[in-house]
Parts: sequence; C-alpha cells; structure tokens
Amino acid sequence: MSDPSRRDRLRELLDAVTDATNHDVGDMARSSYASEFHFSREVRRLTGEPPAALRRRIMLERAAWRLQRGEAVAAVAAAEGWSSAEVFSRAFRRMYGRPPSRAGEVPFRLPAPNGLHFHPPQSLWLDDERGIAVPDVADLMVTHDVDDTAHLLERAAELSAQQWVAEVRPGQTVLDWDGAEPSVGAVLGAIVWTKQVWLATIAGEDFPARAATQPELVSAAELAAHHDDIGKRWRAMISDHAAAGRLGDTVIDALCDPPESFQLYGIVAHVLTYSAHRRELARAMLAGHGVDTRRGDPLDWMRS
Repeated sequence: MSDPSRRDRLRELLDAVTDATNHDVGDMARSSYASEFHFSREVRRLTGEPPAALRRRIMLERAAWRLQRGEAVAAVAAAEGWSSAEVFSRAFRRMYGRPPSRAGEVPFRLPAPNGLHFHPPQSLWLDDERGIAVPDVADLMVTHDVDDTAHLLERAAELSAQQWVAEVRPGQTVLDWDGAEPSVGAVLGAIVWTKQVWLATIAGEDFPARAATQPELVSAAELAAHHDDIGKRWRAMISDHAAAGRLGDTVIDALCDPPESFQLYGIVAHVLTYSAHRRELARAMLAGHGVDTRRGDPLDWMRS
C-alpha cells in the first residue's frame, strides 16, 4: 500500500479531470472519492480554474495535437468525449479561431490562467510562472549525495560488527587506486574518503590519513559522524567556489605521478558519479544483510 503522506493530490485531481470516462464534474468527484462541492473547490484552489473549464481546455489541446498528427476530426471528437463532430468543431473554432481542419496552423496550447497544459502523448505540463529561482542542479545533486550517504550510514548502523566488515563481494573494485571494496563498510568508507581526499587537494592540505574511513577501525556510527563533518565541508567548498565563479579553476596535483591537472567542476562531477555508483552498491549489499533502504532517486528525495 502506498504511503498516504506521499500522495500527489493535485495529480489525483487532474487525473479525474482528464479521465475520458468522466463526463461531468459529478463523475470527476466520484472517481477521486470526494463530494462534488469539495472536488470543485479543491481543483479551483489548486489550479485557479473550474474543473469543467480546465477539462474542456485540456481536451481541446489534446484534440488539436491529435489533429496535427493527421487523425480524422470525427475520430478525435469521439475519442475526446464530444457528443458530435459538429459540437466539437464549434468549440474548436471558438477557442482556436480556426476549424479543426486547419489545426496545423496553430500551436495546440491555449492560453491558461495556471500554466497547466496537455503534454504529448498522455501527460500534463505545468509552466513555472511563480518567478521563484529554481535550485541549481549541481547544488541539488551535491546536497542529495550528502543526504543519501548519511541515510545509508544510518541504516548501516543496524548491522552487527561482523556484517559491517563481511566480505560479501570479494575483490569488488570501483577504482583501481582505491583498492578493493568488498564490504558495506568499505564501500561507504570509500564515499567519505573520496570527498576527504579532494577537499585536501583543493584546500592545499596534506594528503589525509585513511584511518577514519577504514571499516576495520571505525563503526558505522563513527563513520557517520566523520561524514557529517566532511559532507558539510564539501558542500561549503562547492558553494563558495560556485558563488565566486571559481569552479572553472584548475588544480595541478603534484602528488600524482606524473602530476595531473583537474578543473574543479570536473572534480565535482567525478565525485558525484562514483558516489552514486557506490551508494547503489551499498544499497544492494545492505539488502543482502536484510537492511531495507529507501531508493536513491533524487525525485523521491525531493518529494520527501
């Protein structure tokens, strides 16, 4: 059973509005398990448009798109719930200023008070007209990576000491220079260790000791505390350099043999790529130990 707290009520209401089997507001309300009054009030509150008007506009947009793809007027009118092709044609001409036979001359989108439109082939599209700055995608992914790693470490704390270091995947290697990562502790330790190394490189610090991320030496709880510090520093470093327009700067790492150069945005992409891979490895390994974890999907994380 789905978690009621995770329900997308707007999506449920819109499904009821656009369901071709719902012929009037009463049908829409019944299919969404609401009274007609409550349903109409909620749709108007969430979209700024009465359900009947919203349905008519969305279905006309979908009809226009279908006509533009070469479908016959009568077939589209019937499929979209109009009582006859003549009634459909009058409604189409009233909204688009052209008969359905000339649908190809106009965009299928109609003016909307809420930015909500039909989106081919069977979806809806909501324009963001709030004027609110959307999150930077890179910052979103960095934050998600840190939060999801913290979640996995929290779940890993349920393991016994033996499970934490058990070699469930002997010889598993993600990157040659990091060595084998056969256990849950090794994989999660490598996620934290990678950020710690790159932080030291960017900050011009000495190469850090690895003891704080080795599962044989630290528990999941201890690694989680260390990750909390490293994660905060990692996010702050990226945020500060981004704000200063410095993510294009280059570090020439003399510790490499031979020395190599790395642009900061490339470092961030590298860390995110391999952290995402390791987090999924850790999920599978935790599942093998009987520990359930949420999915690592940023969409789920954003909803929660």
